[in-house]
Amino acid sequence: VEDCLAKKMEITVSEAEKRTGRNAMNMQETYTAYLIETRAVETQSEGQCAPVDSLWRRYSEFELLRNYLSVTYPHIVVPPLPEKRADFVWHKLSADNMDPDFVERRRIGLENFLLRVASHAVLCQDKIFHSFLTQEAGWKEMVNETGFQLKADSRLKALNATFRVKNPDKRFTELKHYSDELQSVISHLLRVRARVADRLYGVYKVHGNYGRVFSEWSAIEKEMGDGLQSAGHHMDVYAASIDDILEEEEHYADQLKEYLFYAEALRAVCRKHELMQYDLEMAAQDLTTKKQQCEELATGTVRTFSLKGMTSKLFGQETPEQREAKIKVLEEQIQEGEQQLKSKNLESRDFVKSAWADIERFKEQKNHDLKEALISYAVMQISMCKKGIQVWTNAKECFSKM
Repeated sequence: VEDCLAKKMEITVSEAEKRTGRNAMNMQETYTAYLIETRAVETQSEGQCAPVDSLWRRYSEFELLRNYLSVTYPHIVVPPLPEKRADFVWHKLSADNMDPDFVERRRIGLENFLLRVASHAVLCQDKIFHSFLTQEAGWKEMVNETGFQLKADSRLKALNATFRVKNPDKRFTELKHYSDELQSVISHLLRVRARVADRLYGVYKVHGNYGRVFSEWSAIEKEMGDGLQSAGHHMDVYAASIDDILEEEEHYADQLKEYLFYAEALRAVCRKHELMQYDLEMAAQDLTTKKQQCEELATGTVRTFSLKGMTSKLFGQETPEQREAKIKVLEEQIQEGEQQLKSKNLESRDFVKSAWADIERFKEQKNHDLKEALISYAVMQISMCKKGIQVWTNAKECFSKM
């Protein structure tokens, strides 16, 4: 998108810092703050270097920004945040959210989140997002002043809509089903990867035992000593290389995890549509009931059993004046209801149109990103296998020279 913020501004989350402070309950807590740096791109092309603006943000502030965006733009598949605590880790890697490796990967994830938002044609224009990047003091107050929490739908209402919508949109139902399946597939893939990484770690480290044995053996062999010593050295180097490899692999895992969390963002759009459909159906039902009541009052015939009908039979009919007054009130309510239904229909049509356009954009992005991630992952596996071949080729040469 030519006009997006990512083209006009360089955005980086350049470092993370462990801090200690007091929370809202006045209790001591340790947290991580992230340094966001921004620089305008335009002046750079004129040979001048634009000044860098920087500010610190906590993870909870990133969460607040994302919640605000999700509520304010319900038709958009809002980019997800990296996980707060590590999941799907192979057990040699710490799951502690203060672990330096994990904090570093989360820093990269938070930068990626900001770049995703800055590259989105609609989200990048949001004033609150701009303030998040440029205004450290008073930003939280500014978000809360938008009153976005009041617009947030309650979980109970969303659950109610899921079970009570009579005519759900087939496309959104299918999309919801797809997002569930996508989440399930990626979860399985990440679990398999964690198991493979665990075993791989063991295999590589065991090569270090070869190194130790060859070294010990070389000490008692005059003619074969040098060859055994060299082969042992190759094994030691190979064993030590696994830490870097699995750290690199963890970055590919994070790319997959992003789409694990994107599945929830897709579901959020589907849930919002369900809620709108539910409101629409309830408004239509209410209007039908009022029209029926009006007709019954006007004609004096009661088509459906009601306590009111029984009461009037037992205690006498209403006066014509009372009936006229009731009819007048109902007619006004019907007119208001028709207007409401019309505007809800328009709102729903606009939502579907905007949401579907963003879903198509997301699908294109997803196909491109996952293809890249899987190719990179395959390339890394190939290079690992080549290392394994190389270490034994080197060892063979060492043995040949004995």
